[in-house]
Amino acid sequence: MNQLPYDTVIFDLDGTLCNAEQGIVSSAMYALEELGYQLPEGVDPREMIGPPLVHGFEQVLGLPPEQTARAMELYSRYFDREGMYKYTVYPHIRSILRALRAAGAYLAVATSKSEKPCRAVLEHFALTRYFDKIVTADSSHSIAGKAELIRRALPERYHRAAMVGDRRYDMEGAKANGIDGIGAGYGYGSDQELRDAGAEHIVPDTEALRALLCQGVDIPRGFFLTVEGPDGSGKTTQVNLLEKSLREYGFSVLRTREPGGCPISEDIRQIILDTKNMEMSPACEALLYAAARAQHVVQVIRPAVETGMLVLCDRFVDSSIAYQGGGRELGMETVQQMNAPAVGDMMPDATLYLDIDYRLALQRRMGASAPDRLELEAFDFHERVQKTYERLVHDSRKRFMTVNADRDPMAVAKDALAMVLARLEQEE
Repeated sequence: MNQLPYDTVIFDLDGTLCNAEQGIVSSAMYALEELGYQLPEGVDPREMIGPPLVHGFEQVLGLPPEQTARAMELYSRYFDREGMYKYTVYPHIRSILRALRAAGAYLAVATSKSEKPCRAVLEHFALTRYFDKIVTADSSHSIAGKAELIRRALPERYHRAAMVGDRRYDMEGAKANGIDGIGAGYGYGSDQELRDAGAEHIVPDTEALRALLCQGVDIPRGFFLTVEGPDGSGKTTQVNLLEKSLREYGFSVLRTREPGGCPISEDIRQIILDTKNMEMSPACEALLYAAARAQHVVQVIRPAVETGMLVLCDRFVDSSIAYQGGGRELGMETVQQMNAPAVGDMMPDATLYLDIDYRLALQRRMGASAPDRLELEAFDFHERVQKTYERLVHDSRKRFMTVNADRDPMAVAKDALAMVLARLEQEE
């Protein structure tokens, strides 16, 4: 195993692995409303995050003890239905867990949450597989202290261990077990609270947490994901929705596009798409795309992937093969050869293809905004583009994921996300 600062790391859940504010607060407010209670004046409902739920209702929200059991039932009902889906995973958390696991560290979760909601959240975000042990309160009524939960989470043998959490309970629990407490300053406790509770370190964000925990460890390679489809397929909408969802799942996403993505390539983009340049020859057009791509790969894509980012790119070399190779009839192999120096070894790890008939797609596109130079081409051009895409998908079935784009955008987005997450899970 690499020489990590800590060979054992235990994480709190809410406010440490996940941004839980919307999920917890909305669930608590639902319970209060159903019971007919008002939030006490001057009370911050975010104080519910951290301590056991029974403590939150009675000591934070001031609910009478005889109402607590019913409040927790209502809370759980809403949390299971809606609250947990309002969680998001903090940036860099996935890369931290991947790096530590790759280096052989023992990882655990110790949370005052009960087992059912804790596991539901971890499984929803596909985080469960990173942990050797998950320790939760026995039930929502448990009053077990954090020190006991941490004790249960520790392995029988370890060299040096740390507890990462955002509240004083985490730091006090770490101290009681004789291990270091690392304060997650980006969570819900203040730096002063963490410091007073004996934090060995306080990190302001997850990037600083990664720098602390992963010293001397290579960050695992990132992932290069492209999205392709004919003009009017809804690509921009789907890339927007996919980016949002991937960020919520804790992936460190770099969004980019082609042609473009960096200053030189954006300048080339203006030349390619400008309707004033209708006389541009097919070869010139293809070479300009390749030139823009060469700079984009060197300046943006490769560095991001090498530092563990998920690069989400709106179009890449497949577009050139389809539009210039097929649409302009330069030939697929010719365009591939033109782009070989530009792409190098940076072919996408996976490509999401939005499948829709080119005629329907063009109708959509023309009704949205002024078309660019390529979009003004005749139908037979776009038919050749679609047929070339279909051949690419057939020839590279392992790389391509195809989704039916002739549907409601949210239905398309749901299927697209499921496909992408499944592919990412294979890589991790």
